[in-house]
Amino acid sequence: MFEPWLIAPIASIISILAGLYFYYFVEKKDSGTKRMKEISEAIREGSKAFLKREYTILAIFVIIVGTLMGIVLPEPIWSTANPMENISMSLAYFFGAMFSALAGYVGMDIATKANAKAAYAAKGGLNKAFPIGFRGGAVMGLAVVGFSLLGISIVYFITGNARIVLGFSFGASALALFAKAGGGIFTKTADISADLVGKVELGIPEDDPRNPAVIADNVGDNVGDVAGMGADLADSYIASIVAVMLLATAISGTVGTGIDLIQIPLVFAGIGIFASILGAFALRIGETGNPGKALNLGTYITCILFGIFTLIATYYLQIPWQLWGAGIVGLSAGIIIGTTSDYFTSEGKKPVLKTAEASKSGAATNIITGFSYGLQSVFPPLLGIGIAAAVAYFLCNPLGEGYAVFGVGMAAIGMLSIVGLIISNDAYGPIVDNSRGIAEQAGLGEEVIRITDELDAAGNTAKAITKGFAIGAAGLTVIALLATFQAEVRQALERLIDSGAIQLPIGETIEGLLSLSLLDPQVLLGAFIGIAMPAVFSAMVMLGVGRNAERMIREVRRQFKEIPGLKEGKEGVKPDYARCVDIATTGALRELLPASTLTIGVTLAVGFVGGYQALGGYLAGSIFSGLLLALLMSNAGGLWDNAKKYIETGVYGGKGSDAHKAAVVGDTVGDPFKDTAGPSLNTMITVMSLVASLFAALIVQFNLFGILGI
Repeated sequence: MFEPWLIAPIASIISILAGLYFYYFVEKKDSGTKRMKEISEAIREGSKAFLKREYTILAIFVIIVGTLMGIVLPEPIWSTANPMENISMSLAYFFGAMFSALAGYVGMDIATKANAKAAYAAKGGLNKAFPIGFRGGAVMGLAVVGFSLLGISIVYFITGNARIVLGFSFGASALALFAKAGGGIFTKTADISADLVGKVELGIPEDDPRNPAVIADNVGDNVGDVAGMGADLADSYIASIVAVMLLATAISGTVGTGIDLIQIPLVFAGIGIFASILGAFALRIGETGNPGKALNLGTYITCILFGIFTLIATYYLQIPWQLWGAGIVGLSAGIIIGTTSDYFTSEGKKPVLKTAEASKSGAATNIITGFSYGLQSVFPPLLGIGIAAAVAYFLCNPLGEGYAVFGVGMAAIGMLSIVGLIISNDAYGPIVDNSRGIAEQAGLGEEVIRITDELDAAGNTAKAITKGFAIGAAGLTVIALLATFQAEVRQALERLIDSGAIQLPIGETIEGLLSLSLLDPQVLLGAFIGIAMPAVFSAMVMLGVGRNAERMIREVRRQFKEIPGLKEGKEGVKPDYARCVDIATTGALRELLPASTLTIGVTLAVGFVGGYQALGGYLAGSIFSGLLLALLMSNAGGLWDNAKKYIETGVYGGKGSDAHKAAVVGDTVGDPFKDTAGPSLNTMITVMSLVASLFAALIVQFNLFGILGI
């Protein structure tokens, strides 16, 4: 008999094959002139060099953590009756890290090839360049979901144990945290340096080949926005599936045609991949088409297909309709959150127009206005996340004990079901951004630059929507993971009580012990620490950007000063691009480790000192403040960026005006907001939640405050 969950590995393999088809579609296109090939190759080599050095360092971290996990998880190896479970957990962690790295590398590889091909194709018109940019991004999108779901399926098939799959999720999340933080620091180091020295100090165009930081800026688009964002969304995608699988084990039941609850997230995820593949193939654009509308239409088609396919599967497998409804609620919330991000960051909308207008008075008013709209932008998506969670909870609550939080997890699955297309849209952005830079550096003419500008504008909007979607998905995912942590604590307490290792205080129940009341000083202490952690993490990575940018700015100024004829653009005079790439690489790797390791270290410290009560409060605090800061920084950063681009169309004096210089300063402030700290917070709170769930049983047994506080 065909097991329903097998739809997941089948869909995964088809997704990888579809990604390969798009890969060869892009590969066959012409890369253009000799100069274009040189620029593209420089970007490609810089990106590969960064990933190679980053993965070399992270391999050491992965080996150390994976080995420690094998010793202590799920139980200390010296006290467990089944040491193979420890070995399986460790191997699953290595497997998750490997798949996350592989997906990032494949996506970045094609992105660095597609940039020049899309730029050269723009000579034939918008409809020639757009498919190359999108299908290049689709390689990343389909590879991420394909590798992620295939990895989950393999681990589940071999072990049949959702807790071991949790180790796979932690491996992917830990690597994603480093990849997003490191890539974000790299890309914004280069972007800030290129803008401040090039645009503000010297008044030269954005992608002028005289600027030594311009290739590093192009490299950063790939390591930050392709490999980094892909890893970020893969992290939420895997974590949501694993969280729901673990919640299903706590319910331990079957529904409909006898399908085990643990299979439902795998079925829905597999269907989501099929919908994303069809949406990607359906996406087209005419000669005078609108790239932004095309990307949005592809998203809507994918959502409709997912709704129809899951409706059929729910009917055929006799899955309770409430679970399907929870998935659709999550999907709808994702679209609403993305649309909200679009309103606050798009060029034609009030927030961007008002911020651009404020630039006439200087950088201070630009920053105040943009930051204020950024603060406003957090309310609708947070409300949407809250409503989606509440509706899913109450919709599924009548099904029985445990189904309410299972419904919240299904909402997260629904929101992330179309992540294959969402990542495709996101990776499209840096590809066409690079295309615009290559077109200018290679001197392809104003018409080609105009077309690539139009593609780039759609990419910026797509990226803003993707970030809002990613944050919303992370919000629902970590709520499900919080429930997973509570379920893991419950099972650990029950095992200890049944074995006689501990006794319940007189008049106390397990439900009472699991209640995380803010009147409990341990919970309150943990909550305050958790609230502070996203702010501390953000400060560390943004200070890292600032320090690294200072080093590169000095180098860019030095080259303009010391290389004869560089500033004047004399023929045959070239800057030392490699030096700036090296500065960005070295600095990013130096700065990413402290913030990322602090995230894991503090989570464990809170648990082993304050107990599971403090850790529960800590997770709740970090979720609430993390989501708020992530939305604020992502939307404010996108808003400042598009306010600058709006002025560059010619309003308020256009390029080189005082308003433009003020807007460039605002954009520079927003760069580490939207591309470093903001999106990294999604992964940070996911990693915290996964660490808490993995170590829950040990923390219940061993903590400084004593078991159950006695």
